[in-house]
Amino acid sequence: MAVQTVASTTDSVAESAAPSVDLGPAAALSCRECGHRVPLGPLFACEECFGPLEIAYDFSAYDTEELRRSIEAGPANIWRYAPLLPVPADVATKPNINPGWTQLVQADRLARELGVTGGLFVKDDSGNPTHSFKDRVVAQALEAARAFGFTTLSCSSTGNLAGAVGAAAARAGLRSCVFIPHDLEQGKVVMAAVYGGELVGIEGNYDDVNRFCSELIGDPAGEGWGFVNVNLRPYYAEGSKTLAYEICEQLGWRLPDQLVVPIASGSQLTKIDKGLQELIRLGLVEDRPYKIFGAQAEGCSPVSTAYKAGHDVVRPQKPKTIAKSLAIGNPADGPYVLDIARRTGGAVEDVTDEQVVEAIRLLARTEGIFAETAGGVTVGVTKKLIENGLLDPSLTTVVLNTGDGLKTLDAVADTGLTATIRPSLESFREAGLA
Repeated sequence: MAVQTVASTTDSVAESAAPSVDLGPAAALSCRECGHRVPLGPLFACEECFGPLEIAYDFSAYDTEELRRSIEAGPANIWRYAPLLPVPADVATKPNINPGWTQLVQADRLARELGVTGGLFVKDDSGNPTHSFKDRVVAQALEAARAFGFTTLSCSSTGNLAGAVGAAAARAGLRSCVFIPHDLEQGKVVMAAVYGGELVGIEGNYDDVNRFCSELIGDPAGEGWGFVNVNLRPYYAEGSKTLAYEICEQLGWRLPDQLVVPIASGSQLTKIDKGLQELIRLGLVEDRPYKIFGAQAEGCSPVSTAYKAGHDVVRPQKPKTIAKSLAIGNPADGPYVLDIARRTGGAVEDVTDEQVVEAIRLLARTEGIFAETAGGVTVGVTKKLIENGLLDPSLTTVVLNTGDGLKTLDAVADTGLTATIRPSLESFREAGLA
């Protein structure tokens, strides 16, 4: 069947807004607030209302079954979805870190622990090249950086993004210079620095780092720099859609009933919803209800706080949590997360640092997946949502683990030896291990 144009992202574009670069089906940038359109470029804010810009597409020529066959025949990474992303058709031939197509683990033992009967899955993105979902968004941003002629790849980061940018720049032969809060976990610092780019610690939290990067963009010192999560943000953010695409394809081209997604800036959650809506409108999955739940740590829970209070405005917080990859006190997409949670019948919840650690151990013990603190947040929130009657255990549920626990070892630093024994059976028995 012929595919209908995706109304929210693929309306016809005026001739004056025709793209001057080859980014595949990407047609223009469109303001999420007022709908104003501009040509593709390294822009992130609407000139009319200062709302966030995102990619508008033209999918009108696609045939559903041909598109499905093309995807299934594609490479085992995010470029199998190139027809749905702002990338050139030959993207798979270019030097990139090629993330994606990570495991969707059927988590039966975790399901029994939590009382889930409808099927529980963990989308485990720790298998990406730098062991976090950030490889998806950076791979996407790298293609935009190439298209716009940038020579330096940069970002503000809570850790995982810094490593992904360093790796992607090294692979592409670009300079990288990334900025992080000065007190990040050592594992993330080492992983970001090992790729040979410049790693700069900023005295302050992530929001301070992000403000500095915004200033640098407007300064001559930042000329030729592509900040993946600032002036390349519309392209970067589209990488998160591939999580939605993969989950549905791995479920047999079927929507999950419920998803639990961690919230930092909120962009991942909003783009997962966008990806699901695109699959519905393209006819690749059956249109039926789904619920999206957002997960935060209590020590940085501005979106959860707003949701529980019934507010539409997200009030900034000063982060204080072990889940540093989610420690964004002023999340740019917070209001859109609230909209999606309410529209889909989901919710936004938070857990304490103690519950995060318990959830990391629970997931490791039941499924052999060692999650970083963000994964502990999603598993912990899933448990809390079930206990509070907000998440239906009889429905198919997908929980996201976005990074590797080896990056946040401090969270479980008190885990160690069960016993120390002499090299003898007698000592073995004495320790109660027989």
